Amino acid sequence: MVSRGALRAHLLASRLAGPVATSREESLRSYRLFAARDPRVMLGLDPEWAWDERDLIALMADKCGVSGDPGHVSGPDVIDPERTLSGLDAFAERLGDAAGRQAPVLFGTGHPHRLLGFYAELADALSAAGCPVLTPAQGRCVDITTRFGVRTYHLDYVRRVALVREPGAADPAHHAGVHTHSPLPIRVALDGLAEAGLPLPALVVGDHGWVCGAGQLGFDAIGLADTDDPALFVGEAEGRVAVTVPLDDAVRSDYYRPLTRYVINRACLSQ
Repeated sequence: MVSRGALRAHLLASRLAGPVATSREESLRSYRLFAARDPRVMLGLDPEWAWDERDLIALMADKCGVSGDPGHVSGPDVIDPERTLSGLDAFAERLGDAAGRQAPVLFGTGHPHRLLGFYAELADALSAAGCPVLTPAQGRCVDITTRFGVRTYHLDYVRRVALVREPGAADPAHHAGVHTHSPLPIRVALDGLAEAGLPLPALVVGDHGWVCGAGQLGFDAIGLADTDDPALFVGEAEGRVAVTVPLDDAVRSDYYRPLTRYVINRACLSQ
């Protein structure tokens, strides 16, 4: 068992919460781009409401605990660990509900180097509880626009967690996948299920475009997000993302293990 107090201390010590590595400058840049509807930060979300930069600062102050002062423009951003813990509690509740219904679940990450282990252990726990963990459209091509132009990647699964790889990167030990914000991989995965006549996910778990892309299409979606990813928090505010947990999504992968144990215990999924 990981107690709430012990996890709070871990969040601060590992800089998953409290002052984080994401800078205020990075976050404000993302808010400006989001207000301008730049697809690089929309993550597949098409907001119903108008969001300007001040609206986004106020939202992120409420959801994450960052400074709500528009005049605060530099230094490290700050995430309130209590908001992270509350988010993890809600996240665990959704997983527990899926386990109780033995519902089909799809996991996907745009941060495979950091978050693959976190999702994989949750996938194992849900599978043990009787949930089908979906792995559709493996090997399908996904054309993603990057700063270097359109690149073709392949949809793959590691420990039943979806990610995208560069062509020819077949060794998971050396090629864990690429970092992406794109919603296209989740669309390819869902298309694969529909074409095969297989059940669609009752829950999508992940980050970046996996969550926003699924939520935009009407699927129940939960995920993790940093202070420079306002799309997930906007999706939550507008009712298209069920749960967003605020935390630094790019610290060492082993720092997420206590979070996994906490969520598994809270969801009553312990083996």
